[in-house]
Amino acid sequence: MRCSSCGERLAATDERCSLCGAAVTRALTESSPVVRRCPRCHYTGQGIGYFRRPGHLALLAAVSLFTWGVGGVVYWLLRRRHSVCPNCGLSWPEGGYALGPAWGPAEASRPEPALPSGGIRRRMLGAGLALFGTALIGGGLVGGEPPAVVAGGIFGLAGTGTFFWGWRALQDRRAAVRQVLERRVLQLATRRGGSLTVTEVASNLDLSLTAAEGVLIAMDDGFRVRSDITDEGVLVFEFPEVQHRRLPG
Repeated sequence: MRCSSCGERLAATDERCSLCGAAVTRALTESSPVVRRCPRCHYTGQGIGYFRRPGHLALLAAVSLFTWGVGGVVYWLLRRRHSVCPNCGLSWPEGGYALGPAWGPAEASRPEPALPSGGIRRRMLGAGLALFGTALIGGGLVGGEPPAVVAGGIFGLAGTGTFFWGWRALQDRRAAVRQVLERRVLQLATRRGGSLTVTEVASNLDLSLTAAEGVLIAMDDGFRVRSDITDEGVLVFEFPEVQHRRLPG
């Protein structure tokens, strides 16, 4: 069996991966239902219904209240078939991140799960609603029409909420990309004996030198990943836990 996070080989009794520290997820039987893998926290299992979370129900009620029910219906139609990671709360798209009924050693060779949406449409829609609301408020104040001011405030609130909903999706996507890169760096470090340079990461993972350096620096916690400069002036990132497993006897 291999670690679902970094691909390290595990013993049958291991509860956590000795390389990356991730909790071990046991293999599921062929009769098990389809499972999913969260791209943010790597939880593996079944999600829960999107509107089973109290926060989503509260948001549905608020959107319905401030848009005379129209926004609530649209929100429900867009999210009714989505699910949520029970571990970190990330929204999973309809049919997204499926791994199939089995989870075992073959998973390490499977392609990376699809990244979550960056929420660009939500941000654009939110900005449009907010601008429209601002225009209504301005027109209502100039023309002395309180209903227009109230309607503008409603559209402004809906637009602000939609924009920040999309902004949260963008942050989730960035976090998922970072986790994918960190996993690939760990796998590369395992193959290279626990020592990497920025150039090695950039060339093997098809990254720019700046991006590769940023990933390694972000992983450098002084414990599981440490950086040092050799006598030749080369910046080297070491992975002590990988090096430890390769020490003789």
